[in-house]
Amino acid sequence: MTALREWQHDEAPMQLHPGDIGWNYRFGTAETAAAVRTWSRDGRILAVGMVDSPTVVRMTVAPDAFRDEDLARRLVEDLSLPERGVLPEGAVSVEAPRGLLLHDLLTDEGWGGGEPWTPLFRELSGAVEDPGARIEAIGLEQAQDFADVLRSAFNTTRPTRAYRHEMSAGPFHADARCLGAYDDQGRPVAVVTVWSAGPGKPGLVEPMGVHADHRGRGYGRAITVAGAAALREMGSSSVRVCTPSSNVGGVATYRAAGFVARPEIADRIRKV
Repeated sequence: MTALREWQHDEAPMQLHPGDIGWNYRFGTAETAAAVRTWSRDGRILAVGMVDSPTVVRMTVAPDAFRDEDLARRLVEDLSLPERGVLPEGAVSVEAPRGLLLHDLLTDEGWGGGEPWTPLFRELSGAVEDPGARIEAIGLEQAQDFADVLRSAFNTTRPTRAYRHEMSAGPFHADARCLGAYDDQGRPVAVVTVWSAGPGKPGLVEPMGVHADHRGRGYGRAITVAGAAALREMGSSSVRVCTPSSNVGGVATYRAAGFVARPEIADRIRKV
């Protein structure tokens, strides 16, 4: 986490953020530790990966090692050989920032491109506008609100209330804020969790969701603006998020909240 914090800066491409690991901590200590991979040289961490599912790894590299050939070749080997314990045999994917030598070598090995994603950024040097909705902090007492909205937003039956408690008890929760938007009847309609990487560093929106019964009313924009304001209060220099380009509504919501889209990126895919 310390290494990831150090590597974040506003001009960096979209990459693995400390908040990604912080959000993964909702599964618990053992599960999160088992999902993390690091590559080091002479006692210094040069690359960090997180196994996001059995066939997907999200990773990034130290800024001064983006074109390090020895590291890139080792990464290709470890990502390609199942016995190295990163990815299994068969169809797998790697999410990594633009500019890595790793991409060139994966292309040489026959890896293709996957679904396009749109990175979006908002600079936070100036004041953030009023979100235009009732916003409240989400603590343990509101964990059920958090769970209900996320389950509806992402169409899942996972026990997100328990996850909210687990995340709150974790060592990285001090970097996070959970917020909820409520309608005029006091019903929870949207939630967001935002993650700081420290003062002067870009923050992350992960996740943001609107209850299925309340979409199309501006609550996604409102809760995202509120999240940006919270990150600014925490000292973040900017806020970023990445969503599938096919999620047209999501991209539009972030744009409405003052985010600017950057060039699309794609996972690297090994089909066989």
